[in-house]
Amino acid sequence: MPRRYDPERRQRIIDAAIRVVGGKGIAGLSHRTAAAEADVPLGSTTYHFKTLDELLVAALRQANEGFAKIVAGRGALEDPRTDLAAELAAWVGEWLAGDRTGVELEYELYLAALRRPALRPVAAEWAEGLAELLSGRTDPVTARALVAVVDGICLQVLLTGVPYDEAYAREVLGRVVAGARE
Repeated sequence: MPRRYDPERRQRIIDAAIRVVGGKGIAGLSHRTAAAEADVPLGSTTYHFKTLDELLVAALRQANEGFAKIVAGRGALEDPRTDLAAELAAWVGEWLAGDRTGVELEYELYLAALRRPALRPVAAEWAEGLAELLSGRTDPVTARALVAVVDGICLQVLLTGVPYDEAYAREVLGRVVAGARE
């Protein structure tokens, strides 16, 4: 039987992997579970992703796009009059107020890099990309500190279940920005 041309198959497998991780965690993801979720033959998953780490890298890269879309959509960083701390706090609030499962999934994939070295470069892309963006408004050290604070606040909200407090985030981020000016 001739092979059917299916240009969307790779993307369907990535989407399926994200759903599997969202429902069962990373431990529940295998080529077999991704294939079943995507409704494709098992061979398709191994054709497109030789290893499970390759599939996880693709899923993490796609998950990272969630926060990047919020940042790009707001576009306020170009204006030097924009309060950097307030803008960052608003970004985080918008991100956390969105699809909570997506945010949790993004962090689960992000933290999987602790045990899966293949994921580390992709996990670092998020932090480096945001720091680079913030470096347009502050020095590189402060930009990295802001990313660390954002990361910490997000993890605290996700792990404790405490509602996001934008005023608190704005205050903490403002202190980092103010410390850079001193």
